[in-house]
Amino acid sequence: MIEFNRLAAGIVIRRLRKERSLSQEVFSGLTGIARSHLAMIELGTKQPNFETVWRIANAFGIPPHIMVEYIEIVAEGEFKKRPISPP
Repeated sequence: MIEFNRLAAGIVIRRLRKERSLSQEVFSGLTGIARSHLAMIELGTKQPNFETVWRIANAFGIPPHIMVEYIEIVAEGEFKKRPISPP
């Protein structure tokens, strides 16, 4: 069974946000998620629910299943071997 890795989720979200040069404040406005909640997700102290992952993926302009794939890549330690950026 594969478990959700909230630290990996935070790494992916932060990386994608920074690649787009978005502040947490701006990105929280795009997602409708409070900046403080977004910060806790990025730090891995809060686990995003499915709706939150969906909103974040939509704000990045990627399908939610791709977002989950990126999280799996990071959770498996593969992010050093291959990029997680959208094609």
